[in-house]
Amino acid sequence: MAGIERDTPIPSEIKLHQKSRLLEIAYESGERYKLDFEYLRVYTPSAEARGHGPGQETLQTGKRNVDIERIEPVGTYAVRFVFSDGHDSGLYSWDLLYNLGKHHDELWQEYLKQIDAQGLSRDIDTTSRPSGGSCGQHH
Repeated sequence: MAGIERDTPIPSEIKLHQKSRLLEIAYESGERYKLDFEYLRVYTPSAEARGHGPGQETLQTGKRNVDIERIEPVGTYAVRFVFSDGHDSGLYSWDLLYNLGKHHDELWQEYLKQIDAQGLSRDIDTTSRPSGGSCGQHH
């Protein structure tokens, strides 16, 4: 999980738009980002997807139609999203959310390139699931 930097803006408002599948994040500075549920799921910070070190990442696939069922606060530094595919183990710190908003276009293009290069799909989940251990799925 990314830590909180001293100058990381804290959201002044977070809105969940179920119909359009968008999370809207607003900041006191006037910055506002709309992040698609699929994008948030693909960039989950959970160890299940990111691994425990460089090179251990698992490319998330088949998340095009994922929903966020609810948002849970985690202390004063993060939120947890409960996704419709059962995933709920990623803690999205304020700095991670800000960076996901600020760098959305380049991160999304990088994801699409990876999907294409590996011949995978945004519609078919080919992500291998761990079968046990401390980083397994939480339902």
